[in-house]
Amino acid sequence: MLFKRAIALVGLLATSILAQAPGSLLAPAEVEKRLPATVYYAGQTAPTQLRNSGGVKFADGHYVLAALVDTSGYSSGVASKYQGYLITEVALKIGENTLPAGAYGIGFIPGDKFVVTDLGGSDVFTARAATDAALARPRPLQLTADPAGGFRIYSGRAYIQFRR
Repeated sequence: MLFKRAIALVGLLATSILAQAPGSLLAPAEVEKRLPATVYYAGQTAPTQLRNSGGVKFADGHYVLAALVDTSGYSSGVASKYQGYLITEVALKIGENTLPAGAYGIGFIPGDKFVVTDLGGSDVFTARAATDAALARPRPLQLTADPAGGFRIYSGRAYIQFRR
């Protein structure tokens, strides 16, 4: 009985460590293999922008992908907060919010805010974005490792930090 409890405890500990294990940024070729060419949002499909995309593979093999989307077919009200698409196979912690696995619309909006919406366009949450004035070459969207742990999604110099 004691042996079975020890085995169960080791299994729980290993699962906990693996869930917190860091991941690695994906090379552009890896992102291209996994990112859909078009995505569905608010009743329409739109092409993703591979040049403005990135991804993370966690140690346990789960992925997070983000890309800007061509929003030219959307109303200005939708396009103002829907600039990109986020696909996550695991729950993420963004600020004080926990985002379940799934697909979401994302956008950086005025007032240093990052908004996450469901596929119908309804707000899931808004988080405070930070600014990285030292970023050498800002791009419309990029993913980087965060020096404090986890990863960052950037839009220009604005960013949010996410982790598992």
